[in-house]
Amino acid sequence: MVWTIFSGLIVGALLGFVMQRTRFCLTGGFRDMYVQKNNKMFYALLIAITIQAIGLLILTSLGKIHLEYEAFSIVGTIFGSFIFGIGIVLAGGCATGTWYRAGEGLIGSWIALFMYAFFAAMTKAGVLKPLLDKLNGVTVVDANLSKSTGIPYWVFILLLMIVTIFLVAKTLRQPKPKFAVPKLKQNFTGLRHVFFEKRYHPFAAAIAVGLIALIAWPMSASTGRNYGLGITTPSANLLQFLVNGDTKLLDWGAFLVLGILLGSYIAARGSREFKWRLPDKITIRNSVFGGALMGIGASLAGGCSIGNGLVSTATMNTQGWISLLFMILGTWFMSYFLFVKPMKTVNKRAQVKAQTI
Repeated sequence: MVWTIFSGLIVGALLGFVMQRTRFCLTGGFRDMYVQKNNKMFYALLIAITIQAIGLLILTSLGKIHLEYEAFSIVGTIFGSFIFGIGIVLAGGCATGTWYRAGEGLIGSWIALFMYAFFAAMTKAGVLKPLLDKLNGVTVVDANLSKSTGIPYWVFILLLMIVTIFLVAKTLRQPKPKFAVPKLKQNFTGLRHVFFEKRYHPFAAAIAVGLIALIAWPMSASTGRNYGLGITTPSANLLQFLVNGDTKLLDWGAFLVLGILLGSYIAARGSREFKWRLPDKITIRNSVFGGALMGIGASLAGGCSIGNGLVSTATMNTQGWISLLFMILGTWFMSYFLFVKPMKTVNKRAQVKAQTI
């Protein structure tokens, strides 16, 4: 139990620290693909997936870990991922993003986090479980992409690596903006500057996240949990533990998410970014509904943007790639109503006003 607590907290703290300091945000990345036509954060995600996938290929070849695949419902995955995508836009962050922003003192993220865990628990073990069971019985297919297609696992990883290298190299070759970016005043020196002040490129952040995701596999397996990073089930388990006191729910994943909160808090305090911030009424409303949709969606889809979008994709799990696609589509759908449509309305009014002058 001691090793479970220690290893889970360490991996979680590393992830929370890195994500808070580098602002590695998948919600913003998915949104920017549509709103700003900026794919940089999505390419960063591909880097993290690729690093983890290559590492998993080595670990499985050495017999250090064993990848397990379960059948999944295509309908449940599509529906759940889409509403999860809607939820993360409303909540202002995905599952992991909500945890690390709560560590910064954002009350809105604490609200979204509670609703996320609460509705995930309701869907996995409460009144919404019949819906989960019903969807899980529809269009069930094998999740092992290699087994389904007959194409070796390493071929998919090689293809992913080639695509990722091409996209990253193309992005890095693009000319930098001609306008000067204002240089922020440095308040720290030495290692404190490196850890708590220096800005990092999304691709550098992705390398760190990919390595942490890879380390999570053997660390988790050493405690009897044969999986990597995961946020939804551990969040739901923590809430259930607080209600019924069942210590069996406190596995490696539960301490992982607590570690994310701890690591983020350390990073925010060290960089002087921690501050309790009260949200306005609209943010509270969005956090409530966004967190609820996140919990339901991730449970129906079998994972969140980390469990499916980062981890399952690296194992060449069909569910992970389908889920990633529909999370992005759900994010774009909600981004239209929250960002694109209001901007179009403002521009249209400005044009009308200009014509009347």
